[in-house]
Amino acid sequence: MYYKGFYHLFYQYNPYGSTWGNIVWAHSYSKDLINWIPLEPAIHPSAPFDINGTWSGSATILPGNKPIILYTGLDTEYRQVQNIAFPKNSSDPLLREWIKPDYNPVINPNKFMNASAFRDPTTAWYGKDGFWRVSVGHKRHSRGIAEVYKTRDFKTWTRGKHPLHSKANTGMWECPDFYPVSLKGTEGLETSVNGNHVKHILKVSLDLTRFDIYIVGSYNAERERFIPDPTSVDNSTGLRYDYGNFYASKTFFDEKNNRRVLYGWANESDTKIADIRKGWAGIQLIPRSLWLDQSGKQLIQWPIKEIESIRGNAVHMNNVPLAQGARIEVKGITAAQADVEVTFNFPSLEYAEPFDPAWVDAEQTCGGKDPNTVAGIGPFGLLTLASENVEEYTPVYFHVFKFQEKPVVLMCSGGKMSSLDPENYKPSYGGFVNVDSKDGSISLRSLIDHSVVESFGAGGKTCITSRSYPTIAKGANTHLYLFNNGTIPVTVNKLDAWSMGKPQIN
Repeated sequence: MYYKGFYHLFYQYNPYGSTWGNIVWAHSYSKDLINWIPLEPAIHPSAPFDINGTWSGSATILPGNKPIILYTGLDTEYRQVQNIAFPKNSSDPLLREWIKPDYNPVINPNKFMNASAFRDPTTAWYGKDGFWRVSVGHKRHSRGIAEVYKTRDFKTWTRGKHPLHSKANTGMWECPDFYPVSLKGTEGLETSVNGNHVKHILKVSLDLTRFDIYIVGSYNAERERFIPDPTSVDNSTGLRYDYGNFYASKTFFDEKNNRRVLYGWANESDTKIADIRKGWAGIQLIPRSLWLDQSGKQLIQWPIKEIESIRGNAVHMNNVPLAQGARIEVKGITAAQADVEVTFNFPSLEYAEPFDPAWVDAEQTCGGKDPNTVAGIGPFGLLTLASENVEEYTPVYFHVFKFQEKPVVLMCSGGKMSSLDPENYKPSYGGFVNVDSKDGSISLRSLIDHSVVESFGAGGKTCITSRSYPTIAKGANTHLYLFNNGTIPVTVNKLDAWSMGKPQIN
């Protein structure tokens, strides 16, 4: 949240080691969402209503610029209950100390609910009827549920007659998020905004698949119902913020810059022993601005503008041909920490392979079509975190197919070549990119930082985050290449790349 000139990030954290357990609400603050300063934990287990765990939740800024936190506690009976916390001194812009009132928990599961699957309250939104509402993740058998609760005073809460939304056979809905997006423009909206000029987004983290899916729809405030659009799927086959290593995300309204900002979390893909050795596990990804695409059917995501403040050395390339088998190194930057923006141009769809409608699982399709698979238009893209002789690399690339004379673009990242360490988890991630135009161009932006590659296809329509742990391509031994393994030449219309941050040698 943004409060009195500072951004505040609260996150689940184990102060005693790099394995899961002893979870507290760690707290850091920032002026720019890029450079962070840690403070002492804001919330830790200390009372009967949270003695066995202080788990995820959300912050809300109430009228009069008064922040509160709602979070899930694990009580003495190991039930998941919802608690509230207030700043001890709201005049302190750093909000160092938080108080948990004795009347917690403010929301209890009833006797008919699964008390071991009831967690992660959202930011509250305000209705014209004078009530504040939050949604809490839940499940009943295999049905995922976003429960809704309302209050006037944040002390006494009433459960809604029915869920905000639910779906059979989707399992536990963790970390729900619910917010409006404007039908026009890229500016964000405060969480309580509703009306004919907005759509609403319901996002849930699916515990079964570890996907963060989002649903585009409308909010009927009188009925307390979210209604998905006919074009928006509300299960694991639906739209995802990110088709890679990305989970437990949350947005907030940034009133300073009038935008909605998304934070995602990526866990580690190496071993627990490796995490203990390096002393940390899990990262927050680069914050993303998000808004509704002009089609009204999906979101656009883009790294916040502040990331550009840590750009260093730059290299620029224009009109670079990539014939079949081409591999061209991008030199002049620190390849282990880089920001790369590139636009590719490919020829007429007459050269594209036909798309098989059976390829409904993009990740599976990427796994069967690695970057060395010779095809028609593609694979082409970037080899990031690459060793000099390309024994190791994390590819980010496109395949272009045609179906009924329209382009079908598959975007892939990661895979078995990302590390020579056999113990690492090295999946090939994939997502389809909704490309409407036939002008034969597609853009890619990748943020590269030692063990993570965040990529944004077609201006942020499809995003994929990969975790990689090279054994050779580390520090100064890291390289970056453009490549094309398709039978049809493609062209790099434009490439801009920058070194990022302070270079480190691992």
